[in-house]
Amino acid sequence: MNNAHGFPPEQREGLYRAIHERRDVRSQFLPDPIAPDVLARLLRAAHHAPSVGFMQPWDFLVIDSIQVKRQIKALYEQANADAANNYSDERAALYRRLKLEGIVDSPINLCITCDRQRGGPHVLGRNTMLETDLFSTCLAVQNLWLAARAEGIGVGWVSIVDPAQLAQTLQLPEHVQPVAYLCLGYVSQFLPRPELEIAGWRSRLPLEQLLHGNTWGQPLEDEALLAQVRTAAEGH
Repeated sequence: MNNAHGFPPEQREGLYRAIHERRDVRSQFLPDPIAPDVLARLLRAAHHAPSVGFMQPWDFLVIDSIQVKRQIKALYEQANADAANNYSDERAALYRRLKLEGIVDSPINLCITCDRQRGGPHVLGRNTMLETDLFSTCLAVQNLWLAARAEGIGVGWVSIVDPAQLAQTLQLPEHVQPVAYLCLGYVSQFLPRPELEIAGWRSRLPLEQLLHGNTWGQPLEDEALLAQVRTAAEGH
């Protein structure tokens, strides 16, 4: 097998380590500032994400104002109170015990937005899937998240907030949509497993149950691949 373009083993392991040890951080933020050169590396990583038609629909709002953070925290508290009403009994009690944001605790908040007009009315590759601008922006989020893990910086995605109110608070233009409101900072630890899994909210689904062969619902017939998937699951 010709693998001339593969990374050296230690670099490959570093990438996979970042993927598997990435966490959605809520409770472990430290107040230590993020140095400008480190934050710049994270932003560059995000900006080098793939995008359909090379539209690059993202912008980055770097938020360090405590006043703005408190405004966002108020939006979160309102939305979180509404979300808690979706559950009852023990599930409701568990939900209310979960810490689901680090807005004020983290030194930097970052809102990654999607400019839905960037690239003009006809973007290459977007004719049949208009949401590809949003998908592309999510790839920028993932790039930043993995780079942050490699830098030892935690990231927490605050999704429990009304997007229209968030856009108004951040004074976004009408055609710009907030996609991810992130909390960034150094942490006391990266948990060994996702926090929601540790808390008993949900567990990771077995990969083997999510594989299909050729069409939906058909078994995967590649036994060698299935064996490797099972071996990896046993290893974790």
